[in-house]
Amino acid sequence: MNAMAAMRQYQNVNTQAQAVDASPHRLIQMLMEGGLTRLAQARGAMERGQFAMKGELIGKAIGIIGGLRAGLNLEEGGELAVNLDNLYDYMSRRLLEANLKNSVEPLDEVADLLRNVKSGWDAIAQ
Repeated sequence: MNAMAAMRQYQNVNTQAQAVDASPHRLIQMLMEGGLTRLAQARGAMERGQFAMKGELIGKAIGIIGGLRAGLNLEEGGELAVNLDNLYDYMSRRLLEANLKNSVEPLDEVADLLRNVKSGWDAIAQ
């Protein structure tokens, strides 16, 4: 168990170090990657019957999506920002549903949506 705790601590330090040096674009990528990771972990916890862990991970994913949503500039972002705001709201509601119903389908749907948004965001950097 100590090895797992040490590995998690290393990952946290590594992530924090990356965030300090990251551009705003990279920070959004990191949020999306973190959201996808939490969704995959929540799915695994749900399948293993670890419902407290599942709830915690879904809560973290909702928090990440909330962070993505808070980063939108609705005044200057135009229709794209409004559409993303609506999409992030929808994702959060689906994740609440997944948590309440112990259903993997909404988790998978949100992961697919987030991967789609991330692929578009990744393409901007290229």
